[in-house]
Amino acid sequence: MNKTTAQHRKMPSQKAVLRAVASSTAVETGRSVEQLEQRLQQPTGRFPHIKLAR
Repeated sequence: MNKTTAQHRKMPSQKAVLRAVASSTAVETGRSVEQLEQRLQQPTGRFPHIKLAR
């Protein structure tokens, strides 16, 4: 039985993640993807010191 080596997976870029979140939200809400992308790229005013996990 051959053991498979661990494959290195390429991490998606932040732009790709934002696009995926925006398009998923657009499907659910009926809003435009571009509008949601712009909103996601803007810094939030409530908790600017908190960063998302990497």
